Amino acid sequence: MYLLINILGIVVFLAIAVLFSKNRKKINWRSVITVLILNLVIAFLLTEFSWGREAVKAAADGFSGLVEVANAGIGFALPSWLALKTPDFVTSALLPILLIVPVFDILTYIGVLPFLIKWIGRGLSFVTGQPKFESFFSVEMMFLGNTEALAVSQIQLKQMKANRDLTIAMMSMSCVTASILGAYVQLVPGQFVLTAVPLNILNAVIITSILNPVEVKPEEDTIAKLGSSSDVADATAEAADGDSDKGREPFFSFLGDSILGAGKLILIITANVIAFVALAALIDKLLGFVNPWLSLEHVLGIIMFPFAWLMGLDVHHAFEFAQFMGKKLVTNEFVIMQQITKTINNHSVFPPHYQAQLVVFITSFANLSTVGMIIGAFKGIVDKEHNDLISKNVVYLLLSGILVSLMSAGIVGLFVW
Repeated sequence: MYLLINILGIVVFLAIAVLFSKNRKKINWRSVITVLILNLVIAFLLTEFSWGREAVKAAADGFSGLVEVANAGIGFALPSWLALKTPDFVTSALLPILLIVPVFDILTYIGVLPFLIKWIGRGLSFVTGQPKFESFFSVEMMFLGNTEALAVSQIQLKQMKANRDLTIAMMSMSCVTASILGAYVQLVPGQFVLTAVPLNILNAVIITSILNPVEVKPEEDTIAKLGSSSDVADATAEAADGDSDKGREPFFSFLGDSILGAGKLILIITANVIAFVALAALIDKLLGFVNPWLSLEHVLGIIMFPFAWLMGLDVHHAFEFAQFMGKKLVTNEFVIMQQITKTINNHSVFPPHYQAQLVVFITSFANLSTVGMIIGAFKGIVDKEHNDLISKNVVYLLLSGILVSLMSAGIVGLFVW
């Protein structure tokens, strides 16, 4: 019976996405069905075979190494910040952008990154039926994290249509950063953390392609390079003046601009996160005046109960799961992980099915503060028209993140009982 409810839940989550779709007629069902099948296969492999999880861990360790290198620079300038037992959000999640962005910009400057996006994106696009950049971005953010992946994709984001940027913003709600996977697996069962990473990305492709279907013509499905778009116009004008050597910006001038842009982006993201978290706290305070029990966490917990029950859980566990969901959406995944770390491996408290689904659900950045991070990132990258469209669709960003987490947890639940 509970297995049937779990299957029904996955259907309901997809139906909700269809219900709120911006254009149901343009939904690419071939892509949705293909990625859903791929999702089921990967969920089976990752829950049943350790080699699959080892492959994910190896890729994550590679990106973590890049963050460790970034910490060398942070440690030189701000050693006291890294000396903290638990480095703060800006230190651990944002300051590495000062290295990651220039590294990827250098790869763009020498033509390596556009080449990788073109060919990896083309292969993934063939499988998923999605545009090349969206396909590549799904892999990129799987380990880099949302703000880092957005930051290193600035050239592409500036040149895409606003509705494609909205798709990228919605996808960005459903990732994690490779550098903190190690912290996750110290608190909760690692096999489900590592299973959640690729499933979140595949489900982000499914959910965003339903919520915000965008028709991309072949001539629009291109990979941006330095010197394209407005840069091409500048280079052409300079060539006409007989100074074609200036068509390509000197390397160190380019690198300086990249570092300054990364610093500006960090400040914008930090300001937005502080404001969004403070606004959530203000809403909690106002609700408390109405009734001391009222809070965003409790309200969201009640709203999430039917979805928790659709995971194939009994009523008691479903209610408890819904409370964890509400708290995670208002705070973050670490709060829940720290709360359950001592009991999560006790199957009398968390039966295997419940354990797997809870860990997978909370392994993502989908919460209110992430909305501030994404909006802040786009404010530092794209023009006002693109940013306004994303800001008008905050509800869609949250809906996308929640549905992706529900889908990932629901699919894992099919294989763990």
